[in-house]
Amino acid sequence: MFRYMLGGGDLPSYLISILLSLPIVLLALSVHEAAHGFAAWRLGDPTARNFGRLTLNPLKHLDPYGFICMLLVGFGWANPVPVNSRFFKKPRRDIALVGLAGPLSNLLLAVVFLLLLRFVGFGWLAQLPISSQLQFNLIYFTCLLLYYGVYMNVTLAIFNLLPVPPLDGSRIFYVFLPPRLYYKIMQHQRTITIVVMALLLLGPLSALINFISDLIIGGLFALTGMSGFLI
Repeated sequence: MFRYMLGGGDLPSYLISILLSLPIVLLALSVHEAAHGFAAWRLGDPTARNFGRLTLNPLKHLDPYGFICMLLVGFGWANPVPVNSRFFKKPRRDIALVGLAGPLSNLLLAVVFLLLLRFVGFGWLAQLPISSQLQFNLIYFTCLLLYYGVYMNVTLAIFNLLPVPPLDGSRIFYVFLPPRLYYKIMQHQRTITIVVMALLLLGPLSALINFISDLIIGGLFALTGMSGFLI
């Protein structure tokens, strides 16, 4: 059902999709960055807290280009939370934990939206008698909003887990590399970033991210008995 809802293709459907995506994007990016800041603070680095980044206020976190990308294509980035590794007891390990906090927070948020969709969207709301087109539309768009909450948070988490700088995956997976190799890769961060953006725009990397996201979302829907709604 949701794939049909997302694939209408006409301008009104596209505009509605953008409007519904807007609050989800703001929440997903804010939770992601606040989780980085909170993890860093708990590990001994007060920098994010001192800059007022331990908040869900989206104005504190948004990067204009990353926000637009997230809104239009489903994956993007926010203004990175400042982290000072000199405060960490074990810098390489703690940087990896801070990096993991962002994607993990989005996966947890996706589960919250999934449960709301299961027990509110297809639970309580589905039991209401539909007496008007307005009531049908309210139920329809509520379910669609909750689905976006699942889809966009899973996709954001997968995107950020890519093991390439400056994404969170580079902090997580590079902790297992020898320091010399790690610093050599980081010297080419700008070039790697350009290549990643090109692959996203051209399609191959986008297709991979969407494929992995679909597998995870399909599994989550199957666990909650909603797999039929993805058809």
